[in-house]
Amino acid sequence: MESKSIAQEIMEPRALPLPGLVARYKDVFGKEPASTSRELLWKEIAWKIQADRAGGVESAATKVERLASDVTFTLKKAKRTEAAAAAPRRRKPDEPPLGTVLVRHWHGKEIRLQVVDGGFEVDGVVYKTLSAAAQAVTGAHWNGRLFFGLKNRKRKS
Repeated sequence: MESKSIAQEIMEPRALPLPGLVARYKDVFGKEPASTSRELLWKEIAWKIQADRAGGVESAATKVERLASDVTFTLKKAKRTEAAAAAPRRRKPDEPPLGTVLVRHWHGKEIRLQVVDGGFEVDGVVYKTLSAAAQAVTGAHWNGRLFFGLKNRKRKS
């Protein structure tokens, strides 16, 4: 028996009358079509023929490869994240030296910030930035250097 090319197999249903196309759709998909548009029925049948010839929409081997790839990617990402978390925070050259204690009075409360390895500690909590520490203390966004007196506000004349 001579096998048809995929192009021949796809073009064959196109010549069918609408009742024949609906019958072919039922054979291919095993259910009634949602539409009776000749063009749509033919395109769906052509898609299914191509998918079947290619080993199905997604062959089992392809699924396994994709899942293995996803797992590998996730593991690599997790390792990078762990390495970044373990790496020490880079200190800026204009930051106060480790051990420095900055004191600020805010609404009748004394705020003591200590420069520690990994950030800035206030009330036992370490923040990565001065701004994060200032925001935690005040509840509002602040420039941390300005709030803790390391920088003067520029006044407009």
